Amino acid sequence: MTPTQKMWGGRFEQANDPAFEAFNCSLGFDRRLLQEDLTGSIAWAKALGSAGLLEPQEATDLTVALEQLGAELQADPTPLAQSPAEDIHGFVEQALQAKVGDLARKLHTGRSRNDQVATDLKLHLRGQVVALCSGARDLMRDLVGLALETHDLALPGHTHLQRAQAVSAGHHALAYVEMLARDVARLEDANTRADTCPLGAAALAGTSWPVDRRALADDLGFGAGPTRNSLDAVSDRDHATEVIFACSLLMVHLSRLAEDWIFYCSQEAGYLRLGDAVSTGSSLMPQKRNPDSLELVRGKCARVQGDLNTLLTLQKGLPLAYDKDLQEDKECLFDALDTTRACLQVTATVVRGVHYDTERCRAACAGGFMEATDLADMLVQAGLTFRDAHERVGAAVRAAEEAGVTLADLDAQQKQRLLPELGEVNLTQALSVEAGLARHDCLGGTAPAQVLAQAEAWKKRLQT
Repeated sequence: MTPTQKMWGGRFEQANDPAFEAFNCSLGFDRRLLQEDLTGSIAWAKALGSAGLLEPQEATDLTVALEQLGAELQADPTPLAQSPAEDIHGFVEQALQAKVGDLARKLHTGRSRNDQVATDLKLHLRGQVVALCSGARDLMRDLVGLALETHDLALPGHTHLQRAQAVSAGHHALAYVEMLARDVARLEDANTRADTCPLGAAALAGTSWPVDRRALADDLGFGAGPTRNSLDAVSDRDHATEVIFACSLLMVHLSRLAEDWIFYCSQEAGYLRLGDAVSTGSSLMPQKRNPDSLELVRGKCARVQGDLNTLLTLQKGLPLAYDKDLQEDKECLFDALDTTRACLQVTATVVRGVHYDTERCRAACAGGFMEATDLADMLVQAGLTFRDAHERVGAAVRAAEEAGVTLADLDAQQKQRLLPELGEVNLTQALSVEAGLARHDCLGGTAPAQVLAQAEAWKKRLQT
């Protein structure tokens, strides 16, 4: 493009070097902000009209042309894909000029691409956060459905990747519902803090024309009004950073679920089976059934964390107000948004098709001496201090290991020596998997009644 074809070309005589022209161009990725740029431009045209800087008919003509442009490009985005414009702002101005002629050259009065892109980005994030929260809630509903089905299904719980105590599969599912609820709250909180309008901040010093920025903010749906400092308004990317952070932590949670279930569906564990819709095979080994869906979710967590690191590092030591470095904010932001949304969708599909092997889960809970803590608690009820009970049960575990039996199946002599306080208690019944689950009947515990109550509460909450 010649200098006179650019929004800023009057200062220059020669065209840019072609390699730099391509290096500088952002339309390939900021074209995603088309609708937001049109929305902001329509609001700006109305604001200029209200300030007397456009005739009423001019403001109307610009508004109608921008609305038509949006409808046309939604139907056929080819002109956008083929445009040589430097960025989305230049594309809109050139396309508008093709419709209304020199009137389009009035629209940029009093604004800069700096406050334009800051506004576009906030408008875009507003919708993206709503979509992410919707995806997270969909996954939460699926996990709650799984919890209702498996509220009383015993599953080995682990610490240090060692079998620890039995929990219900429903309790495990609800743990991730709690995490996702915090993720939704973080995203919504980020949207609340981003609810100020940068438009009218201009390049860095604020517009010099009598534009009503409060009315402009209202028109664009910014509930907290206009930004209060023009320097901060054009350089602020806190909103983008907070959203990527929320995405990164959400992805950590999805990655942890993926890791749990990758182990659960291994042949070594065999607790659950993924549906065919989210599993793959091997090009060499016909017997393989691979959890690629979950492995990709786990892997893409690193990608989103990298996007966060990119945006944080980009802003480190960046001087006020606007610097072209900030053009680099979009690709990492858009990637984080798209990747997180895709992972939420795939994980929800996994959850809807998962199937627990109840017999395998129960058998796994019967091994590993996971009933040991329950036995210690029984000794405490019989009058021992917990430390004494802990030591006594530890000795009983050693004896059971040496004999190759469970704690309930220790012979009478060993029970008398190690557990005399329990007398004639039926240890087989008292230390059963079902009794162990039921014993944890506290708020937030894994007793089936508690899990069912929590699942029902979440189901009701997610219906509103």
